[in-house]
Amino acid sequence: MNADQKIAKLEAELATLRAQYSAPAVSPLAPRGGFQKLPVVKGIRFAATGAGVKYTDRDDVMLIECAAGSSVAGVFTQSSTRSASVLDCQKKLLLGTSNEPVAILVNSGNSNAFTGFHGENSVNEICNSVSNIMGITSSRVFTASTGVIGELLPHDRIIEKIEELNTNLDENSAEDAARAIMTTDTFAKGAGSSFSLNGLPVKIAGFAKGSGMISPDMATMLVYIVTDVAIDQSVLQLILSNLNEKTFNSITVDSDTSTSDSLMVVATGKSRASRITNAFSNDALEFIEKLNEVMVSLSQQVVRDGEGATKFIEIIIKGAASNASAKTVGLAIANSPLIKTAAAGEDPNWGRVVMGVGKSGEPADRDKLTIWFGDILVAKDGWVSPSYAEQEGLAYMKNTDLQFTVDLGIGDGSATVWTCDLTHQYIVINADYRS
Repeated sequence: MNADQKIAKLEAELATLRAQYSAPAVSPLAPRGGFQKLPVVKGIRFAATGAGVKYTDRDDVMLIECAAGSSVAGVFTQSSTRSASVLDCQKKLLLGTSNEPVAILVNSGNSNAFTGFHGENSVNEICNSVSNIMGITSSRVFTASTGVIGELLPHDRIIEKIEELNTNLDENSAEDAARAIMTTDTFAKGAGSSFSLNGLPVKIAGFAKGSGMISPDMATMLVYIVTDVAIDQSVLQLILSNLNEKTFNSITVDSDTSTSDSLMVVATGKSRASRITNAFSNDALEFIEKLNEVMVSLSQQVVRDGEGATKFIEIIIKGAASNASAKTVGLAIANSPLIKTAAAGEDPNWGRVVMGVGKSGEPADRDKLTIWFGDILVAKDGWVSPSYAEQEGLAYMKNTDLQFTVDLGIGDGSATVWTCDLTHQYIVINADYRS
């Protein structure tokens, strides 16, 4: 066999491997029925188009127009290498409320991160262009970028499309906007709620993108939620920060935190319900419940679209020294490659859960641990349960949705985190993501 024949053989073997581990068109964990039909939120319009930032065959820029006087709240990545857009949004939110309209422009394919002063210039150019075309003060224009790190953003391509985006704004185009911000996502993620406050209708609609580089450190992706509730900005910010901790900050796909993570909520105040000025009022508590439902759904959809994922895993920690301690234990289990690969292989290796508890560094007592796989009691009192049968565990691990529960037995702390398994497809996706 000569050199050319050897190369041809290797290329054929590589093609076979790629085909064997090729990703499905849509994650097997995607919600049935596709993108949820979202309620129309008064004072909000969307648009999407293709600017060729990276992708040439799809929309990759979206615009949201929000009514004048909207309250805006946000949480952003705590990464020390966060993008120019994140830094700009954080600075603008410190300016507080305004009677001006709000615009949010997002591109996919390029994160505009680690690009130095060029990144700042791109943000400024985009914001100024949106300001001029839409008649919105630049300080009320927020941007985000997602995609490859360290490459200059071709912002001229985006600016050329702002006029088109502004012309095509429509209250029914949320799904188009959601699809435009996808990168390695296999499906667009949306969630909404329609409810009443004192008998008056209120709407919430939101969408998210995220599939890889997902780990809690604020909000682990891009998320945009809009509502017509009337609420003070400071109250909205407090509510968002609190809910974030048990939703987007309680998910992980691969333990990596993005440079571009942004979660923003805009409240237009266009509903006829009374304005919420107190985070503990009855109206506020009802709003919090519904907003939490939307945020839980979106955060779980991100996990269900984890790169290469075939299993959705809920990890419940009880009996910890504190809630914070419980969350640390839960994330130690959720981020363990050994536990995630065991799930992928449908191996009921509960000893790895014990390992995850131990490595967390949180207070734990071996002889007080209790572990369940679903409703199956696997281990108790520091040893395998006498009632546990390996065949039960094997059968349970074949489910696509798994639940691991650990009771540390030392306190009242509790937490729930969500993750997915780790498959060969994750490696395939990320081995040549940039090239």
